[in-house]
Amino acid sequence: MDDKKPWPKPTNPTRRKLVIATSAVGGVAAMGTAIPFILSMSPSERARAAGAPVEADVAKLGAGELMTVEWRGKPVWILHRTPGMIERLKANDPLLSDPRSERPQQPEYATNPLRSRKPEYLVAVGLCTHLGCVPTFRPEVAPSDLGPAWPGGFYCPCHGSRFDLAGRVFKNVPAPTNLEIPPYRYLGESALLIGADEGSA
Repeated sequence: MDDKKPWPKPTNPTRRKLVIATSAVGGVAAMGTAIPFILSMSPSERARAAGAPVEADVAKLGAGELMTVEWRGKPVWILHRTPGMIERLKANDPLLSDPRSERPQQPEYATNPLRSRKPEYLVAVGLCTHLGCVPTFRPEVAPSDLGPAWPGGFYCPCHGSRFDLAGRVFKNVPAPTNLEIPPYRYLGESALLIGADEGSA
């Protein structure tokens, strides 16, 4: 014979209603606690947007000017190069570590001396490939602090790395590689989509 006795049922109707009401309130409270917890595990709108392509309009970007947009939490530079800047790039090859961009840091369409789709626009991730510092834009030629051989480019004051106006790294500096070129495409004459190639959503 089983010695276990069944759980006593409340005989008082008021008590029965109280047990039901308490159980219902407890269930609602449990759901109220669980729903925010479950939602916190799904990515936020900001997190989802962080990896999405971003648009940039260069219509008002003057020749010789640099603008920065954020993509995946990184600064992406868009430089509108002047004809003089483009011309000076040709003389930099002997000074550079990877002048022909043979290391895979750029999409195929940017594997050229200017590392770009259009000669006048450089699109590059603005982080030094040494330790991820943000270099400064130094377009002037032969400034006193950078020396007479400086042709204009990007200088990282943290550890002295140097890149030309195509984002190519100079020899004998801490940075091991050229600046990264992100995937991008043109949506029109002046609109760019950074983070997506042709055929991407």
